[in-house]
Amino acid sequence: MGVYLILIIPVLLLSMFVQWRFRNKFSKYAEMQLSSGLSGKEVAERMLHDNGIYDVKVMSTEGQLTDHYNPSDRTVNLSTDVYYSRSVAAAAVAAHECGHAVQHAKSYSWLNLRSTMVPVVSISSNLLQWVLLIGVLLIGFTGNPVVLAIGVVGLALVTVFSIITLPVEFDASNRALIWLKNNQGVMQTQEENVQAKDALWWAAMTYVVAAVGALANLLYYASMLFGRSRD
Repeated sequence: MGVYLILIIPVLLLSMFVQWRFRNKFSKYAEMQLSSGLSGKEVAERMLHDNGIYDVKVMSTEGQLTDHYNPSDRTVNLSTDVYYSRSVAAAAVAAHECGHAVQHAKSYSWLNLRSTMVPVVSISSNLLQWVLLIGVLLIGFTGNPVVLAIGVVGLALVTVFSIITLPVEFDASNRALIWLKNNQGVMQTQEENVQAKDALWWAAMTYVVAAVGALANLLYYASMLFGRSRD
């Protein structure tokens, strides 16, 4: 329990802070109307076309903060608030998701690696909590470490996936910010560019915290496994 408190509790607190900060920033910039008056959908379409991408559809999806790029059907999916909104936050998010479409079009290596891992990680994530629970019970009552070892391997895959996600997200934001800065027809003031950068930076921090959390979780169960293995 001591190891758990040392590794997990600080990460949980940090995650709560980052999520709160990100949502606070997004809400703030969602109220800042874009001087160009473009909607998130229009910003996305402009960025795609400026990068020579005409086979990707921009679509509206239900929910909040559900924005994502789907490489399998080549769609940029924007939450309703982002799709219709004409705010700084909407423009930043729309451009970020289009950054992933640009990565796909240019065969960005980190995105390709991440995409190949998605099926395996999805299966691992769905089963992981049960494998770890059974593994902890077995190693506690029988001393058999096999199931827990399988769980630790699954956690390692999830952790690697989280780490690989970082350059993908940072690069997409970087592409978005460069495009926004160079297109004054979208963001017409320096202040809007600063606000967009701030919003995307906090969004990126949520992925950093997720990666740190996955690593802490891996270290906790690995210490349990190898600690019992030595006993």
